[in-house]
Amino acid sequence: MIKYSVVVPLYNEELVIAETYKRLTAVMQTADGDYELVFVNDGSRDKTENMAKEITQHDPHVKLINFSRNFGHQTAITAGMDLSSGQAVVVIDADLQDPPEVILQMIEKWKAGYDVVYGKRLVRKGETFFKKVTAKMFYRFLSSMTNIDIPVDTGDFRLLDRKVIDSMRTLTEKNRYVRGLVSWVGFKQTAVEYVREERFAGETKYPLKKMLKFAGDAVTSFSYKPLKLAGYMGYTISFLSFIYLIYVVIRKLAVGDFDAGWASTVAISLFFNGIILIVLGIMGEYVGRIYDECKNRPLYIISEKVGFDENPDTKATE
Repeated sequence: MIKYSVVVPLYNEELVIAETYKRLTAVMQTADGDYELVFVNDGSRDKTENMAKEITQHDPHVKLINFSRNFGHQTAITAGMDLSSGQAVVVIDADLQDPPEVILQMIEKWKAGYDVVYGKRLVRKGETFFKKVTAKMFYRFLSSMTNIDIPVDTGDFRLLDRKVIDSMRTLTEKNRYVRGLVSWVGFKQTAVEYVREERFAGETKYPLKKMLKFAGDAVTSFSYKPLKLAGYMGYTISFLSFIYLIYVVIRKLAVGDFDAGWASTVAISLFFNGIILIVLGIMGEYVGRIYDECKNRPLYIISEKVGFDENPDTKATE
């Protein structure tokens, strides 16, 4: 019976997969139970798939899930959790920024009775000043926007008990923010602090465009406050516009020489049109997510599974 599962999403990780496998194996061999490494190949276009298959041929502890295309990091994590068998499931990225050795500390916390043990970053090495500042601002902004406690300065590196995994399997939303979903399901949670290292090799898989989408998914998945703020903005502008209209009428009746200039008219028009477009954009983000849910497509499609004895029910189509 497998006690520990380690889920590792992969996307173009040919430069790091061998070292990731080596370090994870060294750590898990010291754990007090049988384990499995579940690699999830998220549509890689380099040698990642072939290298992962070669590893599975030499080590029965390693299993591989191949997606039919790239479905995204959060979906890859979800698939790995869906098909894992362990009583405790650890999620860790392949870039080795999150040290595999911290897993042993998480296991100790799990044995002490915690259902979720998440890694909290004390230091983020090898990241730009822009990345550090925006990440810090994002986590605190998200915390202020939501009604659930999503720990700040944490990522997807964490250990989850089997009952948490079973609860996560019931959540079928398409635009996923996994660490937020873990907080939403509740259970007894605690942190393990660590220093995040530089990426072992290769390039980040989260450029600015993906980071912005990730932030949008996080906010819209757990908060209606942007819609409320848009409403408050509309009420405020309408009230100010009404006051200005009264001022124009009074001045026209009292003085009779009130002539509005073209510049002020254009400026006011552009300002209000900009506000309208912002509000429509916010509404569009929520409507788009509603549309994704209504289509009811599978969360991911698996083209191949290597090393699995059975085919458990998942949110996928094979």
